[in-house]
Amino acid sequence: MTARFVHRCTHVLDKERTIAFYREALGFEVVRESGPEDGSWSNTFMAAPGCPFELELTWNRGRTEPYENGGMDCHIAFRVDDFERYHELHERMGCIQKENPKMGLYFIVDPDGQRIEILPERA
Repeated sequence: MTARFVHRCTHVLDKERTIAFYREALGFEVVRESGPEDGSWSNTFMAAPGCPFELELTWNRGRTEPYENGGMDCHIAFRVDDFERYHELHERMGCIQKENPKMGLYFIVDPDGQRIEILPERA
């Protein structure tokens, strides 16, 4: 048997703002979108070149309260090829939530509070 990680779902309040965040912060692009004709909800899938999984952004029309999305203990993580360049970008974006120089990593947060761990590529 073989299992393969396919996507991680996160619920969003402002789909366009979240899409723009992942595009700028990590180079993700929309690869497909689904939902009913009435537009009451949508699932937008985003991926980045070389990344073996997708993000699924679930949006529900009329939702005004933020989603929990697992709380501050849950996160997704990315290894990046130019750690310093990404750190500078994320500083400019103002999305760094916590830094841990001793461990050589930091966390950013998306517009819906999803924590994202940023790690350097392994040497």
